[in-house]
Parts: sequence; structure tokens; C-alpha cells
Amino acid sequence: MGDYENVLLVKPKVFVYRIPPIGTSGHKAADWNLDAPAWTGRMRLVAIGKRLEMRLEDGETCDLYAKCPIDAHPGNAVEAVSDSSRYFVIRLMNDNGQQAFVGCGFQERGDAFDFNVTLQDHFRYIERSAELEKQDLSAGPSLDLAFKEGQTISINIGKKNKNAVPRPRPAAAAAPGGLVPLLPPPPGAGSTIRNSRPIGGPAAPASSSSPFPTPPASSNNSGNLLDF
Repeated sequence: MGDYENVLLVKPKVFVYRIPPIGTSGHKAADWNLDAPAWTGRMRLVAIGKRLEMRLEDGETCDLYAKCPIDAHPGNAVEAVSDSSRYFVIRLMNDNGQQAFVGCGFQERGDAFDFNVTLQDHFRYIERSAELEKQDLSAGPSLDLAFKEGQTISINIGKKNKNAVPRPRPAAAAAPGGLVPLLPPPPGAGSTIRNSRPIGGPAAPASSSSPFPTPPASSNNSGNLLDF
């Protein structure tokens, strides 16, 4: 199957001129007798895969008059003249490989600008495509993560691990305003300690308002040191 054709640009009216041999200062459109073109018709830029052709066709019958294969831009196939932006020297070629250089002019400067920009865009696209192909070749084989036929996986959800270490509870958060909450008092603080009388023993000393227990009495029988 051959490459499909893609029409990039169509201009309904272009002029073709016979040109003299190139001079020391290059091609000049002023030397072409611009008032008497050798042919007038339609121009189409057609891309066939990576190739590009400029086709000159009859404006009414669309019959092919001549074609200009363009293999690079800038290059020998299409050259700008030195004294105008509307005229170019193009290289016509038939199926037998015979070549002829002729002058080609556009009716408006905007048409010539479109022609030049289309040539640049086409060959930039070809250059980028070649770079992407090189990157794909150097990248190597891609990693295949797809499941093979009959391959399965198992997932455990909701089962508690008996050997897991329990996580410590987080510390209590501070009270609003940055204040630390007060801890409750220890049990028995502020209450009076009462000594009960043991069964069958001596009476317990009177209760004291001090929260500390009463020290045991001295074994000396000489009396209390605080008695005068």
C-alpha cells in the first residue's frame, strides 16, 4: 500500500518564466520579462509520506503541467531570488529524471509568504519525526506489568494480627488557651485520719487535725518532755 497524499497548500494563480543563466549576483526577477510569463495556472504543494512535490496544474482542467520534487528546504529545488520576495527559481523534473530550472512568481506577497512557511513547517515535522523514532529505538523494550493468563493475587482485608504491638495512647491535649488541665487531688487529701480502738487493746489517742499520723510514744517512763 502506497503513501497517501496530503495537500498542504493551494494557490489558484502562479506564473512561470523562462530565465537566463545565473549571474555573479545570483538570480534576479528583474531579468525575467515579468510582463510575459511562459505559463499561468494553479500551484499545489502535496506531501506523499515524507516526500514533497510542488505541482503546477491547469487552472480549469487540473491537468498536470510540471512538477518540482522538493527534498530539502532551503535547497536546490526552490531558491529565492535576490531582488524580490514574490519570486523563486524552481527545479522541474519529469519521470525520466530530466531537469529544467524556471522562474516562478506569486500574484501577492502573502501567497509567497504562505508558500515559504509551508515548506519550513513540513521539513520541521519530518525532522521531529526522525528524532522521535530514534528515541523510541534507544528506549529499549517497555516493562510489561499486565497479568499473565491464569495469574492471580490475594489480598487480606480486616484480619487482626495477634502479634502486633499495641500503640501507646496519645498524650492529653492542652486545654483551650494553652493552659494545662489540673489533675484531681490524691485520695484522702484534706480529710482527717481517724484512729480506731483496737479490739481488746488500749484506747487510741485523740484524733489530731494534722494529716500526718501520730508518732509512737517513747518507752521511757520519766514522763513527757513537754510537761513542766
